[in-house]
Amino acid sequence: MKENIAIFTLTSELHDEVAVSAVTHEFLTSLGLEYELKGNDYSDYGSASLNLIYVRTGGTEGIFLKLLPELQAKSDRPFYLLTSGKSNSLAASMEILSYLRQHDINGEIIHGSPEYIRNRIRLLQKVEEARRLLNGARLGIIGKPSDWLISSHADKEKVKARLGIELVDIPIETMYKQQDIYESLKTIIAEYRLQGFTLRCFDLLTALKDTGCMALAKLNAEGYVAGCEGDVPAMLTMMIVRSLFGISGFQANPSTINPETGEMLFAHCTIPLNMVERYELDTHFESGIGVAIRGFMKEGAVTVFKVSGDLKRYFIAEGTLVRNQAKPDLCRTQQVIQLADKSQAQYFLTNPIGNHHIIIPGHHKELLERILM
Repeated sequence: MKENIAIFTLTSELHDEVAVSAVTHEFLTSLGLEYELKGNDYSDYGSASLNLIYVRTGGTEGIFLKLLPELQAKSDRPFYLLTSGKSNSLAASMEILSYLRQHDINGEIIHGSPEYIRNRIRLLQKVEEARRLLNGARLGIIGKPSDWLISSHADKEKVKARLGIELVDIPIETMYKQQDIYESLKTIIAEYRLQGFTLRCFDLLTALKDTGCMALAKLNAEGYVAGCEGDVPAMLTMMIVRSLFGISGFQANPSTINPETGEMLFAHCTIPLNMVERYELDTHFESGIGVAIRGFMKEGAVTVFKVSGDLKRYFIAEGTLVRNQAKPDLCRTQQVIQLADKSQAQYFLTNPIGNHHIIIPGHHKELLERILM
């Protein structure tokens, strides 16, 4: 991935520029990153995916304080203070960060070995790229959340303010203009300029005598977020996942939990086709009609993730997909997951964020926590 990183500098006039420039070259070269060095010209601060302020020397606290109003006007993202530790730069960075914290402004000092700094910058760059994808996205709510999802709504204003995502209400009747569910959804996506949606899909069982499971599996694989049952928090969770990893994740609900061992069974009747090694077709579990997907995902590391509709809460648990199974008395895609921390199973029994959760291949706790900061 080509880094889109801009590095701005803070330097005290008391320090010799020739010596400081030599240290700068040595330090930045050691990181092994592609970047654009802006120097002390902050005119386009905030325009890159990741904007770093390289505190090169001590005595720069006052310079930063004068710049602060201009920088805040250009960007609302946290201040990332890069420092080599030379010429009292770490001390100055700590004073600056302390001031930011006193005024409830987010920031972080990036300091350590070249390897640590490089990995940290790449993580932050991925987060900032993801936030750009979220900002301005439009997600449709096609029909209201299913009647049983009594806690799975969202605060539209908070979602817009926090992530820049616009939630768009779309009447379920819009689905009935065409007989083909997939084509209807593609038409709605184009008409409403959507990056994704959640569908009150159980209404299709009576109105069209069919299910949306296959259409959702295909659309998720094509790059859209396609959620089930009108579950808005699940859709938001999937959108965050897609912005970071390029997949929507598997929307499923726990079917059984062993609180003593941390082993859980998740199931649902669809899964993105680009998340499975193979799949089979079956009927929809509850209704016995239409087409559902029984997908088999590669066993190994996974993360279970969910955000609340007001974005105040989230749950992240890393674990292992132990096996896929295909029992006839459950939703068709079935995954047995062993949580790495078995105590996290208690969350599902004492303080869950709805029933649907999103399963992602790989361990991603740090990255997910960072994007929600």
